[in-house]
Amino acid sequence: MSVEPILEIDKLNISFFVRAGEIPAVMDFSCKVMPGETMGLVGESGCGKSTVALGIMRDMGNRGKIVGGSIKFRGRDMGDMSEEELRDIRGSKIAMIYQEPMASLNPAMKIGKQLMEVLIIHENASKADAYERSLAMLESVKLPDPKRVMNAYPHQISGGQQQRIVIAMALLSKPDLLLLDEPTTALDVTVEAGIVQLIKELARETGTSMLFISHNLGLILETCDRITVMYSGEAVETGTVNEVFDHMRHPYTQGLFNSIPLPGADKNSRPLVAIPGQLPLPMERPYGCNFGPRCPHFDDKCDANPVRMQPVPGEENHMSRCIRLNELDWNAEPERPVVTAPAVPGEVVLDVKNLKKYYNVAANQIFGGGDTRTVKANESITLQARESETVAIVGESGCGKSTLAKVLLGLETATDGEVTLSGVSIGEVEVGDRDTDTVASVQMVFQNPFDTLNPSHSVGSQIMRTLEKFKIGNNTEQRRERMLELLDLVKLPRAFAKRMPRQLSGGQKQRIGVARAFAGQPKVVVADEPVSALDVSVQAAVTELLMEIQREAKTTMLFISHDLSVVRYIADRVVVMYLGHIVEQGSTDDIFAPPYHPYTEALLSAIPIADTSVKKKQIVLDGDIPSALNPPSGCPFQTRCGHKASVGDNLCERELPPLKDLGNGHVMKCHLSDEQLQAMEPVISFDKDKQAS
Repeated sequence: MSVEPILEIDKLNISFFVRAGEIPAVMDFSCKVMPGETMGLVGESGCGKSTVALGIMRDMGNRGKIVGGSIKFRGRDMGDMSEEELRDIRGSKIAMIYQEPMASLNPAMKIGKQLMEVLIIHENASKADAYERSLAMLESVKLPDPKRVMNAYPHQISGGQQQRIVIAMALLSKPDLLLLDEPTTALDVTVEAGIVQLIKELARETGTSMLFISHNLGLILETCDRITVMYSGEAVETGTVNEVFDHMRHPYTQGLFNSIPLPGADKNSRPLVAIPGQLPLPMERPYGCNFGPRCPHFDDKCDANPVRMQPVPGEENHMSRCIRLNELDWNAEPERPVVTAPAVPGEVVLDVKNLKKYYNVAANQIFGGGDTRTVKANESITLQARESETVAIVGESGCGKSTLAKVLLGLETATDGEVTLSGVSIGEVEVGDRDTDTVASVQMVFQNPFDTLNPSHSVGSQIMRTLEKFKIGNNTEQRRERMLELLDLVKLPRAFAKRMPRQLSGGQKQRIGVARAFAGQPKVVVADEPVSALDVSVQAAVTELLMEIQREAKTTMLFISHDLSVVRYIADRVVVMYLGHIVEQGSTDDIFAPPYHPYTEALLSAIPIADTSVKKKQIVLDGDIPSALNPPSGCPFQTRCGHKASVGDNLCERELPPLKDLGNGHVMKCHLSDEQLQAMEPVISFDKDKQAS
């Protein structure tokens, strides 16, 4: 390995110049990426991760400017390069993969032409050579039927396949450095696992160095050699992945780890600890330590002078920006809130029996005519949810989770089967025909807090409008008092009642969403990916808030998610869905321990876990989830199942599996024999020596 870094950033400062003046975005940032190495860059939204990547690409728009420090690529200062040299390097020597694949793909051009363009422009390749090399690269990124994909438009393939196209495009010219900005955030957890495995394999084969930007610490552990933690424009800790994960030496790094539900976290005995406060605005950063106002170890030393990075004793290349580095007890447990009265599930509130939801879709819906086809979105769904209980519904996009939620909310009506709420049938009643009490009894917390608030109305008026619709309070004054109580409930200052949504952070907007959902004292709250759009520290705060309100109000919660780490922490029972079917359901302990349904096994294997003592079986699913318009015969999972061959006699392809009762409410749809199920090994295990150390 060469001793010269591929990328060397030294004391980088990037500012944006706006009418209000200069806004520093990145300050005193240094890091190195060696040949063949992957450096992870982590931190909350707004900490400067993407700005560093855009600084490397020199893609900061008219307002962004490097005002100090240097970025060297292969030993040469990029600030000394001409525009022509930078254009030549971009896309050939340094490539970037963005979070949203469609941001990099032209919707009006065939995929083959877009791939060939890279080689024709950067390497002056002939069309024939560019076609053959593009085709070979599509095979390398494991896309089915590469010739068909070459001739397709981006909208004709799935999101996971689009991301593979972008990866292929980035790797076509064999770059020395690959920048990945949250490349898997928008993907299902199983697709994410396949993409991560692919990136690691291709990097090994090509020797490409990578800068991997993510807020997911589990992904960083799985993909990176070294890590740099950023906070408010600065690097606050850097070192090898093992050094930082096992011996973290900055309070912010510890705060991130305390905010995520690692194995061993328990919502009653070992709850998460959110980082208090929020990231300071660039114009309002404190003097001294930027993290000081949110740090549990802050004292007068911390704001006396600007804090510089300093080496961690005994660990080469491990650095921390903490002035109290050698004073603190880094192994001390954080103070955790005590749950004195855990929720105890009561009587059945929601009872779903053999629910079916079908859609009839015309082959030519725009102009009419053609055959009508049936989409079986939900097929024989049976589940119960009790008072004060959290039931998690998990599965990939397209499995029917959101359709089930729509039926419960009255946005859709059931095709067949029965849905009862406290003994009252609601499955066939649209929301417009439901009485006020029923509408108030089933409420929802949506995934994206940015789209659920009216930007033209104050926060207080929107909550009061909800109270008015639910006929809570006899007059405006009573509703106003209840609105203020709801702000207290979600731990927001009462002064926020006068604020407009644009004045709130993402986490604060989601708290308003929670306040509105609980305004009508609902019996059931459907939480559809309520924390997936939030930073990890905000995720922890919103998760704890939901559970605290649930305990007090004895609300039943249906928690829809693809993040099984959060599910393991929050849920009492888990329902696993695939292609409209419930393939497994049971208590959380039963679902996370063998025997598993093969699909559950793959989901568990795909969880990125930020713990170096965890060992996981590697199970990467082939292909995408089939279309509900054309589901496979027999078992819905048989086209991707790794256990199908062990069943024999083509049984999985011929017959839908019967519901197998494993006891204690644990049921499964699978053709595997009892002996085969009992022989299954745990997907997640622990290195006991590592745990002990």
